[in-house]
This record gives sequence, C-alpha cells and structure tokens, in this order.
Amino acid sequence: MFSKPLLDVLTGRKPDRRPLWLMRQAGRYLPEYREIRSKSKNFLNMCLTPDLATEVTLQPLRRFDLDAAILFADILLVPLAMGVALDFREGEGPVLERIESKKIDRLSYDSQKLAPVFETIRRVKQDLPEKKTLIGFCGAPWTVACYMIDGTSKKNFIEAKRWSLDQPESLDLLIDRITQASETYLAAQIDAGVEVVQIFDSWAGLLQGDAFMRFVIEPTRQLVMRLKKRFPHIPIIGFPREAGDGYSPYIRETGVDALGLDPFVDLQKAKIELQPIKPLQGNLDPALLLRGGEEMKGALENIMTLMGPNHILNLGHGVLPQTPVEHVSELVRIVREFES
Repeated sequence: MFSKPLLDVLTGRKPDRRPLWLMRQAGRYLPEYREIRSKSKNFLNMCLTPDLATEVTLQPLRRFDLDAAILFADILLVPLAMGVALDFREGEGPVLERIESKKIDRLSYDSQKLAPVFETIRRVKQDLPEKKTLIGFCGAPWTVACYMIDGTSKKNFIEAKRWSLDQPESLDLLIDRITQASETYLAAQIDAGVEVVQIFDSWAGLLQGDAFMRFVIEPTRQLVMRLKKRFPHIPIIGFPREAGDGYSPYIRETGVDALGLDPFVDLQKAKIELQPIKPLQGNLDPALLLRGGEEMKGALENIMTLMGPNHILNLGHGVLPQTPVEHVSELVRIVREFES
C-alpha cells in the first residue's frame, strides 16, 4: 500500500518525505496557464469549464515535484451558487452584487450551479498520480461574508467591519447561511473525490477579540464539526491569514486537523505553542519566492530545520503572479535536496 506524504502528516503518520504544495500553484506565473487564460472568455468561465479547470489544476504537477494538486476554482463560487451576481474584472478583481440585511432570507444555495466543479474533481482524480493528494477548498464564512457585504476588496471591507459592530445579528444570519452552503459545497467536493479540504479565511486578521471568536472561530467550528460528522476520515486544514494572537484559539477550538501559517508568524513561537497541538503548514513569504536566490534558500532551510519533517512546506499566502517559474523549480529542488 503506497502512502501519500500530505495525508501522512495530516493523520499523524511519519511521511516518507516532507509534503510540499503551494497555495495558488496553478496561476498566472505559469506560461501554460496564461495561454489557456488568453483563450478563455473570462476567469469565471475557466472555473466552470471542466476541460479547462482540469488542465489548469494538473499543470503544476507536470512541471514540479509537488505532493498535491489543489482544485482550480474560487472561494466566491459559493455566493454565486447562492444567487449573488459575480463578475471578475481585469485589473479590478472580483465584483459582487452587495447583499443587504433585508435580503439575506432570499439567499438559497443551488448546488447544480457548481456541478462543473464536481465534474472537474472527478476528471482530475482520473489523471492524478497515485501518490499525489487532491485538495478541495472553500472560503471561510467570515471571508465570504466580507465580499458579499462590500462587493469588492478594494475598500478594505469597511462595511463588513461595520456590520460586525452595528448589526452583528444580521452578520450572524448571513454567516450561518454561508456556513450551511459551504458544508454542502465541501461535501459534494468530497463525494467527487477530494481527499483534503482547506478553509481559506483570508480576511480573518480584520477582526480581534470577541468579534474574532464570534465571526471567525465559531462559524469555522460549526463547519468543521458538521463535515467531521459526515466525513470523519477527511482532514481539514484551516488558514486564518494574519490572525496573529488568534492562531492559538483557532487551532484549539475550531477542530481543524492542521493550521496554515502566514509569513508574519514567529515560527519559533509556533513550534513551541502550536505544533504540539496539530500539524502546521507554511509559512515562506511569497515575496521571497519572487526574489529567489540565497535569501529564499536560507528561509527555506530555516523553516525545514526548525519545524522538522512532520510539517507541510508551503507559502504563507499564494504564489505571486510575477514569480519566475525558475524560482519555483529552485524551491522544489532545495526542499528535495535538503531531505536527501
């Protein structure tokens, strides 16, 4: 029976090598991705066209000796399936129809709208090498709510933060709807073949104290608990980006199986306070991957030496679009030679 390094670490076994994958490993830094993107109607069309999404998901594994593929999709497909208008505009990013508190009751998740995503998963599974792991994902309820309330990330989610202060009950209601939809969405991904799921809370760092507990930790705990009841064998990675002091209660209270770390986390402190609780993932600065060279090598070797082999090597956020492909090849080479 062959083992999968990522699954080994996530389930408490010793891997035969350090698992390595990269957030946003399928993206604009790859020329083959840019070629497909240039021929596509738009980004959303790529996400919802299985032929294209399957190809893009597998592209990084053809180039690099990575241990996992992550589904090519977007965290905002959930609000799309809930009936929210969504557009991805060049140079502007995602733009959503802004939700009003009085319209929350009208939101209704339609899984059929995302049927192409589940077909992509089935196709990827057919072509995925047997030792590679397929990762599915969703946005965390708080992060998805931020986009639904503000309609864009360009204004630093001022309205979402205002809801957390001025109308927390409305935010509770919206987050509950998102949590239910996310559970259904992730369950369908698992049924289609993903072996791990990651919950991206990209904007967790916007909240602190009681608000962090109420809108970040509690909805995540609910989502994880519901999934674990249905799929106890599927590991869940949580990534509350820039949560700072919130990482400790997050790893203790949400029920996730592993914790992704952003570049600002003190790894020495994380090794002492967090790694004994659950496996950790991260946290190379994507800017160092962009730069490459000795500085990147030194940071990688420091991470691997400090965290040991039962650690998932990854970035502290996604690969930057300007990153040279050669730097990713160099990262993989450094990691593999460090272990030999």
